[in-house]
Amino acid sequence: MSAEVEAAIFDLLGKVAPGKSVSPEDVARAVDAAGWRRELGKVRPAAVGLARAGRLVILRHNKPADPDDFKGVWRMRLPAADETG
Repeated sequence: MSAEVEAAIFDLLGKVAPGKSVSPEDVARAVDAAGWRRELGKVRPAAVGLARAGRLVILRHNKPADPDDFKGVWRMRLPAADETG
């Protein structure tokens, strides 16, 4: 897992209102604004690892998704109080 990507995820999530989400593209741009497309492939595995650890929620259609089985457009947000272990 990329520490730089993980730091960018939590930095961005710390700046949005509770319950709001960020996109993988937002994270990749935060890591490298000019070369964000190269960074995009690192965001998904980092987010999946964080979601498995309960530190992040992956969203599909604004609903929590299984971190081991999701496709298409997705976003991420911090877990709500009732979602933490």
